[in-house]
Amino acid sequence: MKNPKIVVVGSCNTDMVVKANKLPAPGETVLGGTFLMNPGGKGANQAVAAARLGGNVALISKIGNDLFGRQSIELFRAEGIDTDYVFTDNKNPSGVALISVDSSGENCIIVASGANSSLDISDINKAQKILIEASIILIQFEIPMQTVEYVIKFASKYNKKIILNPAPAQILSEQFLTSISLIVPNRIEAELLTGIKVYDWESAKKAADKMEEKGLKNIIITLGSLGVLVKTKSNHYIIPAHEVKAVDTTAAGDTFCGALCVALSEGQDIISAAKFANKASSITVTRMGAQSSIPNKKELLL
Repeated sequence: MKNPKIVVVGSCNTDMVVKANKLPAPGETVLGGTFLMNPGGKGANQAVAAARLGGNVALISKIGNDLFGRQSIELFRAEGIDTDYVFTDNKNPSGVALISVDSSGENCIIVASGANSSLDISDINKAQKILIEASIILIQFEIPMQTVEYVIKFASKYNKKIILNPAPAQILSEQFLTSISLIVPNRIEAELLTGIKVYDWESAKKAADKMEEKGLKNIIITLGSLGVLVKTKSNHYIIPAHEVKAVDTTAAGDTFCGALCVALSEGQDIISAAKFANKASSITVTRMGAQSSIPNKKELLL
């Protein structure tokens, strides 16, 4: 395999999905319909999206020594992803996500991290070679925060382009923010980062301005059915969403991030890359499942 341009550091899960007319309230039981079991996890989803859309991809992750973990490895290899740094934890099971999806495509997710929680600094040290070879490093928050911070610190030492998807929503120490080349939060994550409730274009602009004040250089806020706000060099750019019928939004953000990395690795500017990613994620929401819903490059050219 050629030296990967995109290295994804993150989680690998198996998603167990139940479709229902509505999401249950606390204490409520809702009778669901279709049950699906799919490969997932933010890191794995983003790696698959990048590979399927034409990227040269390696994944740094951790799985359990179990059926779910072995299936994940087989699927990654089938996608052409470099799995040399997908480590096996012999003590903890592979990660699992329980997902409920309502009739409008909105979802509710609970994750049992399993082996993802043991992806640690020693694993990252074993993967130094692939990180040094990368042109883009993509990372999220479904692995331990100290591992995230170590990756950022290591990658910044080699002046790597670091793209952070701060999901699930958590706070990253501000000392690491200036090392991030590009941050891609959704509206909930943007609110946690800034304290500004994001509900429309104007509030998204204010949140992006606040992130810039914190030292973030390039910001993309994904706003679901509204579209995408890009902020770079003190300018705001609005990219409206494609009009589609949403069935399941589970991997939309992950598809966006993977697609964004592919476009940037090919030399596209941030606006063109965001438009490419916006189109890719609009296809994802029209299908059920996580990795099963991610489009290939040919579909984006139609």
